[in-house]
Amino acid sequence: MSPLTIASTLFSLVQSSTATSSGQAGKSAGSATSTGTDFASSLTLRMAALQAQSFNSLLDVASGQANASASSLDWLTGASSTQAGSGDPLLGSSGTALSASGYNMSLFDPQSAYTMMSIINSQDVSYKAQFSELSDMKTAVAGLQDAGQTLSKLSAATDNEAIKTQLQTFTAKYNDWITRFDGTVKSGGVLAGTQAAEISLYELEQSVENPFNGASDGFHGLADLGLSIDESTNLATLDTTALDAALSSNKDGAVNTLQEFAVHFAKSAELLNSPNNFIPNRLDNLDRVIDYVADNKSSLQAEFGLGAAAKPSAQVAKALAAYNKTVSS
Repeated sequence: MSPLTIASTLFSLVQSSTATSSGQAGKSAGSATSTGTDFASSLTLRMAALQAQSFNSLLDVASGQANASASSLDWLTGASSTQAGSGDPLLGSSGTALSASGYNMSLFDPQSAYTMMSIINSQDVSYKAQFSELSDMKTAVAGLQDAGQTLSKLSAATDNEAIKTQLQTFTAKYNDWITRFDGTVKSGGVLAGTQAAEISLYELEQSVENPFNGASDGFHGLADLGLSIDESTNLATLDTTALDAALSSNKDGAVNTLQEFAVHFAKSAELLNSPNNFIPNRLDNLDRVIDYVADNKSSLQAEFGLGAAAKPSAQVAKALAAYNKTVSS
């Protein structure tokens, strides 16, 4: 398989990953621009440029414009000399001459190829960080599912203080979830633009705020039991005075409301983690791209140059370290 074919396949994998997330997100929330889309756009542009350069080189041969001392087919064989100022050539795994600075000087446009490889290097780091962070989110969603299922076991026979304690425990668990992941989907976060993560946060918040839970008993969701979401922080707050009042005036209805909410909340969390749904699909796509780059990176670098090393943010670097630790263990 040629390096151009490898790069084309890499582009197809990334494009598939982006399309899968975008298609699913349309069913539940508005679309968000993903990092994968930017990578795919850049990669296809670079591929087109390199393929055009290759075609132009062949045209030069056909029209007799080839230089007598350096054939226009040198871009295929790696036989062209290093350009002035590029340093001593290195030999890539495919026999291509690379300059000391990591450029493939046998290409018509070494800079474009080097830039494309730089993008691949950067995205490789980004995808590994995303995989680690999204794996943590998957575990946290499973924990929230358990919390919902625990809350669903309440009954009218449960002591009022026990009901209050369990709802406080759930509120704390939910706030731990928000504190851990709300910032990671914002601009600059590891999962910024990752719709699987954005939708997970959105869906579970909507479940908490659903005003139809308890409607048959005269309640308007958890808000009537004192549980509300702060619009600025997205954290939940439990007004125990309002909860006590609801339990005193209509305990059966209040418990029914809690049970209805808990069942729906646990189901929402379960669906997010279910096979062929948001989180597993994104993790599968990330895993395929990561593996593909690992298997073909040396061939890509030999053809297009080494590319610049990735410069991850502190948050990405932390997630990448967690990924590397998991892989090595």
